Amino acid sequence: MSMKKRTAVVVGALAAPVLALTLPATTASAHGWVTSPASRQDQCASGTVSCGQVKYEPQSVEGPKGLRSCSGGNAAFAELDDDSKPWVATPVGSTYTFNWHHTARHATSSWQYFVGDRLIAQFDGKGAQPPADVSQTVDFGGLTGRQKVLAVWNVSDTGNAFYSCIDVNIGGTGGGGGGQQPGGCTAAAWDPTRVYNGGDTASYNGHNWRAKWWVSGDKPGTTGEWGVWEDLGVCPS
Repeated sequence: MSMKKRTAVVVGALAAPVLALTLPATTASAHGWVTSPASRQDQCASGTVSCGQVKYEPQSVEGPKGLRSCSGGNAAFAELDDDSKPWVATPVGSTYTFNWHHTARHATSSWQYFVGDRLIAQFDGKGAQPPADVSQTVDFGGLTGRQKVLAVWNVSDTGNAFYSCIDVNIGGTGGGGGGQQPGGCTAAAWDPTRVYNGGDTASYNGHNWRAKWWVSGDKPGTTGEWGVWEDLGVCPS
């Protein structure tokens, strides 16, 4: 190989990492799901309900805009559409504050909430990048009893949306972010907006929890054995 060719190979090898670093990132990096009330994929991730692949990636339930599907039309997550699974329904009042957690914050067109084909709430994203956590108070508009709410996060610059189904019992104890959890839990439901001090208790996903020190926003069950939340065990039935 000539000296000129060898020089070109070396320069190309050195330039490749630089090119890789400067190439634009893809736009398919947005992810998110509803964490409160506990959505179906959130219950899968926490082990409340036995699920397959979605338990490892609750944030990835993505599909074309306009669907009315808990799975977003994704065959790998089809069990989210199975109403016969033992999904825990959160008791709520006539309104409740829903919390989306975005692991990748993509420019947003809107968030929508449906019961069946009925649009019960919509929030404008204004094409902006949302914060990691977004709270929205939804009015159920006179609906009562057990209902399946489909929450949809429409990103603004792709044809896709993220889907999250939440089972609620409208008219049970509870309201905007508080109330009692099902299954005999004695502590009030965990509220992502509340400040908890050491010794305060909360219930989440069928367990009672106690804060070891000051905390706000950290979801029980996600901080690990040495984290802020102490698991007091499964709520009695």
